[in-house]
Amino acid sequence: MGYLSGIVVIGTSWGGLRALKELVGALPESYGIPIVIVQHRHRDSENILAGLLQECTPLTVCEAEDKQPILAGHVFVAPPDYHLLVEHGSLELSTEAPVRYSRPSIDVTFSSAADAYGDRAVGVVLTGANADGAQGLARIVARRGLGFVQDPAEATSPTMPAAAVTAVPEARVMTIAAIAAALGELRGERAMAGDRP
Repeated sequence: MGYLSGIVVIGTSWGGLRALKELVGALPESYGIPIVIVQHRHRDSENILAGLLQECTPLTVCEAEDKQPILAGHVFVAPPDYHLLVEHGSLELSTEAPVRYSRPSIDVTFSSAADAYGDRAVGVVLTGANADGAQGLARIVARRGLGFVQDPAEATSPTMPAAAVTAVPEARVMTIAAIAAALGELRGERAMAGDRP
């Protein structure tokens, strides 16, 4: 598989592992749109998130590396203590100052995806205990990308999805199962959308 024109970026914090397992685990083996995940983690946390997600999906899950090409059928996880930026067909790691006390910052990743992919970016905000991701999702939607937010009533911590709903009222508020189904429906259209940005 090679480069695709679309990308899915997912942000989460408190309660995120369970939510990510459910979402990523529901995507089919043939899913072709690259996925970038940012979960708030302590700077000294062990790099085990990618391995835990790999256990529940046939897609290739890896921790993102600097200058790494964005490949179809791959799930890229932001490493602890680095911002993860989406460039044109590749990923970039940054040690710039934390944003809202977070590094990686969901807003940083979402905003870079919006700038690089425009209307071919899809942002997903899941459970979390702060407002990170709301501004980034607003930027994705402003660039005509798609925005999905986990129903706050379902979230382990509703603060993050509630903030996203407030900032982006046009975002689609759904259960994780419904978000997974919606992402699955995009794969044909997005996979055939064209060349690299």
